[in-house]
Amino acid sequence: MRIGIDARLAHIRREGGIAQYTLNLIQALARLEADDYLILHHRNASPAPWLTAIPLPVTAHADWPRSADDGRRGSPLQPRRLFTPPHHRLEQWALPAELWFMGLDVLHSPDFIPPFRRRWASVITVHDLAFCHYPHLLTRESAAYYGQVRRAVASAERVIAVSEATRRDIVNLLDGDEERIAVIYEAADPLCRPLDDPLAIQQVLAQHGLSQPFALFVGTIEPRKNISLLIRAFQRLSRRGVKAQLVIAGRRGWLADEVFALAGQLGLGDQVKFIGALSRPELVGLYNAARLLVLPSLYEGFGLTALEAMACGTPVVVSNVSSLPEVVGDAGLTVDPQDEAGLAEAMRRLLEDDALRDSLREAGLQRAQRFSWERAARETLDVYHQAAAR
Repeated sequence: MRIGIDARLAHIRREGGIAQYTLNLIQALARLEADDYLILHHRNASPAPWLTAIPLPVTAHADWPRSADDGRRGSPLQPRRLFTPPHHRLEQWALPAELWFMGLDVLHSPDFIPPFRRRWASVITVHDLAFCHYPHLLTRESAAYYGQVRRAVASAERVIAVSEATRRDIVNLLDGDEERIAVIYEAADPLCRPLDDPLAIQQVLAQHGLSQPFALFVGTIEPRKNISLLIRAFQRLSRRGVKAQLVIAGRRGWLADEVFALAGQLGLGDQVKFIGALSRPELVGLYNAARLLVLPSLYEGFGLTALEAMACGTPVVVSNVSSLPEVVGDAGLTVDPQDEAGLAEAMRRLLEDDALRDSLREAGLQRAQRFSWERAARETLDVYHQAAAR
């Protein structure tokens, strides 16, 4: 089959959750030696730096000449440049026109919304339905784009949900057809592992002016992530004399200004550090350096950062809602995302109780091994064939 994978968003926002899902899935699919994949990217974002780094099947050769569009002969991955940017208001007209003569059997849309006018089978991935639970947290542009999700679910031949919690939401909130929904779990980035190099960890700490021990949050700074409650819970620890930092890593999202202002208003000063988005190697070093990861979100479709932290040997504290208990299991501490005192106490336990931390470190490493991009790729390939047959 000829399978198109819409990676336009992944080339623009490479550190986001959808981007990491798309890139890791593409790499895993390339190793299966099955079918041909057209990797669709925007003309202003070259895929070559990461595409040429993907290990190819043994039947392909990395030194084969490149074609005019940066692909490699013999590779199952062939990039195709598109003019239509993601989330554009004319996307539903322009994108089908660009794809019409590519001979696709299946188009996978990892960013929820596929072209509705098409001559190929459609597979979409629904990562979460936070915008249905919390519509007031969306910008006008995001509301317009993701407001198409009900039609997307109804029209796609197959729908991939990244967790059972997301599958239930698709059925309950969007009247999705259960027979057309497949639950396929994500996995941690292969880079996420315990590091034996203290120097690499110290370099990350020095670069960002961090001191240990610290609790770490990783994610977009937006209301759904519940960072304001996290900062207030951390203030409780500070008042109790717990010596630690709270490190918040991630790009600025919508309605982020009040989060940035809160630490100053509470008098926490340098105890709360905002360090922005990091590269993957930097993030792995930060996971390894952290005493714990805290993810107190009001809602998560999967909770990839919790799994990445566990894969690095870092214990986690997560909310007891949506998909997070499903992903973490009994390998981490769970708390009510509205319980400020409960979150503070869970953080204190992992900051001060070495025995508990060691126990959860081992449990987290074992739990993370249950999630695999190879398995995700094989299950996704099955979905492609089911969609084409339908």
